[in-house]
Amino acid sequence: MRQLDWIVLVGTIVAIVAIGIWRGRGVRSSESYLRGGDLPWWTIGLSVMATQASAITFLSMPGQAYDEGMGFVQFYFGQPIAMVILAAFVVPIYFRAKIYTAYEYLETRFDQRTRQLTAFLFLVQRGLAAGISIYAPAIVLSMVLGWSLPLTNVAIGLFVIAYTVSGGTRAVSRTQSLQMAVMLGGMVVAFIVVVRQLPPEMTIGRAFDLASVLGRGKIVDLSLRPEQRYTLWSGLLGGLFVGLAYFGTDQSQVQRYLSGSIRASRLGLLLNGLVKVPMQFLILSVGLMVFVFYQFHPAPPSFQSAQLATLQSGAHAVEANALDGAAQAALAEQQAALRAYLELATPESRARLRTAGQHSDAIRRDVKTLVQKNQVGASANDADYVFIRFVLAHFPAGLVGLLLAVILCAAMSATASTLNALGTTTIVDFYKRSWRPEATDAETLRAAKLATVGWGLFAMAFAAFASLADNLIQAVNILGSIFYGPTLGVFLCGFFSKRVTARPVFYALCLGQLVVVLVFACSGIGYLWYNVIGCAVVVGTALALSPRRHT
Repeated sequence: MRQLDWIVLVGTIVAIVAIGIWRGRGVRSSESYLRGGDLPWWTIGLSVMATQASAITFLSMPGQAYDEGMGFVQFYFGQPIAMVILAAFVVPIYFRAKIYTAYEYLETRFDQRTRQLTAFLFLVQRGLAAGISIYAPAIVLSMVLGWSLPLTNVAIGLFVIAYTVSGGTRAVSRTQSLQMAVMLGGMVVAFIVVVRQLPPEMTIGRAFDLASVLGRGKIVDLSLRPEQRYTLWSGLLGGLFVGLAYFGTDQSQVQRYLSGSIRASRLGLLLNGLVKVPMQFLILSVGLMVFVFYQFHPAPPSFQSAQLATLQSGAHAVEANALDGAAQAALAEQQAALRAYLELATPESRARLRTAGQHSDAIRRDVKTLVQKNQVGASANDADYVFIRFVLAHFPAGLVGLLLAVILCAAMSATASTLNALGTTTIVDFYKRSWRPEATDAETLRAAKLATVGWGLFAMAFAAFASLADNLIQAVNILGSIFYGPTLGVFLCGFFSKRVTARPVFYALCLGQLVVVLVFACSGIGYLWYNVIGCAVVVGTALALSPRRHT
């Protein structure tokens, strides 16, 4: 990192945090700390977007596109529909109930144990996800600063805890609007910079066509295979259920739009539905352009430089050298095929280039296999390192600092809102409800801050294990999908079925969660379908166990 990069990085982060803390000043009561006050719709919309767009988004998604192409964007196809449904039906229910957390509503509709079981599932799932969110930017800083990864996890975790505890919900939401502006602007700049580094004859259209020839350009998959993770159908249906569950029942999101009026909340959600798919398409496109760039320049056998060094000096160095030679030969063939394709894109030249690309991909997979063979238990997937390695190697001074600021802003915003929601849920659904209902406002405020610190420490501890995930963006979505479907089923029963009562829905939730865990452990079904299965089991079981009302 050059001096200008440090100036841009530190200046951006310090300015955003200082503004957020200043605008969150004056928080002296538990209500203002937990709820945040009356925020405008654009702040709510940007806060909702920033909560979902963690550092994982900006680290893993370009690598996802590099490895597998644009198909991941289908994950978000159901989200705009979910935003319309939530704005029309769910937001008014929450505002009429005058609640702090989504789970409070379940006690008014069912009973205390249903409320606290769903709240507990949220705490487990989001506590683990917060650990992954801390680990993602730690990858960046450990690479840039040369720090050990565990030390970097601790440093980021402590920083986010201090920032979150300072001003509660108001500070988090106000700061997120600034962070979101930096994130969107930074990714637009990144796309422009990557495209400008492609050969002059490689227009954006030709770059997408080249990526398509090499198996990365397919956006929509119409197949009906349930084991296929990303298809149009899993995106529309599974993505719809993910959107309803995440934005409608996950406190880290519900808390964002309970901080404004009903009109502001609706407009904020609709803004998110309008912008989300184009934003994710842009981020994946950055990764796709990086992939195209490396068709004209040698790519490292693995983007995890530390594991590559260990491999080349370890017991399998001979095999590694052999693969390196094969990779160079494959690159020469691919370059020849690429020149023929650029001269005249005939079916023959496209087929030749596709074959050469498949050979290169096979060698890349062999390198990953050898990495795992060389170091038992190591994750050979280097997708999370692709984008940051490219930024550090090829971006001009100043823009490296800007892109690191984008990643850290995303980490701060997502982790801060998650810790804020975990603390709020702990206090509202357990501390004030069961443990200390007689606590004074001052005691509640102090407990909320302590709970936030506690969850931050838990997330830091789990971050030590996040490296076991193959790809962070998929890991956090798989984790959410295990829990979201059954929880959504409970809320749908509460919202739309007067016949379902407390005991049936509680047993249905237990069964639905068990079924999803078994599907995850014992089948190869794409994880987006977990949301549909879990929700269907809960709703179907709850209706079957509930007495029919005779008219």
